[in-house]
Amino acid sequence: MWWDGIVTREALPAPPSRAPDLADDFTGPDLREDVWIDHYLPHWTTPSRSRARYDLDGDGLRLRIDEDQPDWRPEDAPLRVSNIQTGNFSGAAGEDRGTHRHRPDGLTVRSPGETRLLWTPSAGRIDVTVSAATDPGSMLAVWLVGSEHLDPRDSGEICVFEIDAEAVRGSEVTARTGIKAHHDDRLRTDMTEVTVPLDATRPHTWTAIWGPAGTVIGCEGRVVARFAQATDYPLILMIDLFETGGRSHTYPKTARIHTLRGWHA
Repeated sequence: MWWDGIVTREALPAPPSRAPDLADDFTGPDLREDVWIDHYLPHWTTPSRSRARYDLDGDGLRLRIDEDQPDWRPEDAPLRVSNIQTGNFSGAAGEDRGTHRHRPDGLTVRSPGETRLLWTPSAGRIDVTVSAATDPGSMLAVWLVGSEHLDPRDSGEICVFEIDAEAVRGSEVTARTGIKAHHDDRLRTDMTEVTVPLDATRPHTWTAIWGPAGTVIGCEGRVVARFAQATDYPLILMIDLFETGGRSHTYPKTARIHTLRGWHA
């Protein structure tokens, strides 16, 4: 039973009746190049550091952090990431223009590349089914972040969820969710924690619905958070597995993405 201590959580709206604009079950022998870039914000670092480690094994996409994997940037160590994303934008080498200027310590472009906008809705819905990581020091996250290719202010983020391995507790899980303004002064950062009664190591579905009426976040068909604000510019979908606490325990550290459905509004 879905229960927040006061009332039963309301049901999410049904998905659109039409076919999704993006659907991926990760069943092919290779990651789809028409949808995914298998590097984490590659313009801020170098290819060997941004490249994702993953398997496609018939049960979705298994993201990995391997023992020999380098830190995303030497300046940020310890921080290792395996990520897939549906677009990317960067300025020229040495500039500070690029997707997701999320760090306050002066990111500059090291590996400039062409602008690639493979799936970047300005409003819509995504349903993503995942199994969370349980390896100590790891975190699974799904974000929608502004591409910034039109305007540096278009940098806001819809954080669908961030789940720390330590927050996966048998029959319940606590996740962070909400809005991050970053460099968009039209937004305000509004993050919250939600606890939902499920085994997050098993497949479960998170939903984000956003548009002029605001943003709704759901899990397993129920609303877990509402926000009056939303972005209104192209967003890049990012699915990330992080290791933030330094090398420890056994490897690989893993999380799994089973299916994804997305609709433009």
